[in-house]
Amino acid sequence: MPSSQKQVLRPDVWPGGRRFAFTVVDDTDCSTLQNVKPVYDLLTNLGIYTTKTVWPLNPIEKPLLGGSTLEDSDYRDWVLRLQDAGVEIASHGTTDHPSLRERTLQGLTYYHQVIGTYPKVYIVHVGQQEGMYWGEDRLSGSARWLYKLIHRLKGRDRAYYGHVESSPYFWGDVCRERITYVRNLVFSEINTLKMDPAMPYHNPRRPYVRYWFSASDGANVESFCRLLSESNQDRLLESGGACIVYTHFASGFTENGRLHAEFKRLMERLAGLPGWFVPVSTLLDHLRSRPGWIEQVDPRYLARLEWRWLLEKLRKGTS
Repeated sequence: MPSSQKQVLRPDVWPGGRRFAFTVVDDTDCSTLQNVKPVYDLLTNLGIYTTKTVWPLNPIEKPLLGGSTLEDSDYRDWVLRLQDAGVEIASHGTTDHPSLRERTLQGLTYYHQVIGTYPKVYIVHVGQQEGMYWGEDRLSGSARWLYKLIHRLKGRDRAYYGHVESSPYFWGDVCRERITYVRNLVFSEINTLKMDPAMPYHNPRRPYVRYWFSASDGANVESFCRLLSESNQDRLLESGGACIVYTHFASGFTENGRLHAEFKRLMERLAGLPGWFVPVSTLLDHLRSRPGWIEQVDPRYLARLEWRWLLEKLRKGTS
């Protein structure tokens, strides 16, 4: 394995003399002004700048989960205020159900009109058939075969076609042209770089994605608080690593407009540590600027990474 894929960052490599890096990617599922605004009020007041995904267009079919979009005027105005405050706005696809190529492009156009740029970061939404290299297509070799078998046995065998040129859901050419980073594997370890020290990386077997990155699992408020426990925060500080939490701020972080008390306490503690608190694309851009960074990783590295992810899911019973 190339040396850059073994690298664990030293505490002195983060900008401004910061000792570690931390950010959050918030999946917009079920998000409304009422259930996520208090979370962002807290984080921006603490100087923790994160990445929020959005859907640009309202559903034209039955939505899968629900949540606001950029076509909702109050929500759109709030998203723009978040952007002005330093929060990165990213894509969760077009809307809360599958979209054919034409509507996917309409969504990107409207996103650009509202936000002012195309999204730099894209997070696949489960159930969107235009998902880019998703489901079994995230994996290769025997890991792919086992993943497909497990999902078929559980009746959850979904297919994704965003990268399939013959499909009406194809938009891989546009993804490669306009989007820089796509999230892939998620681990329970707080130091995301420990699990995937080569990120961000390009996988030539999946050419329509420029760069992939991994994340740490904080899907709801309970798992988020476990991940950001005091001992884990201290371990992240001591390692000088980087944490990219993947979460859903609409999943229990507020109740009747009040913040979850333990989440609030842990974020206030984290903000008091010497961390670099920036949106995910800022962090990934910095990782790409490291001396010795390699764009295309060894296929053996990817195979080990995929198996590590799949075996963790099997142990947790979430595959």
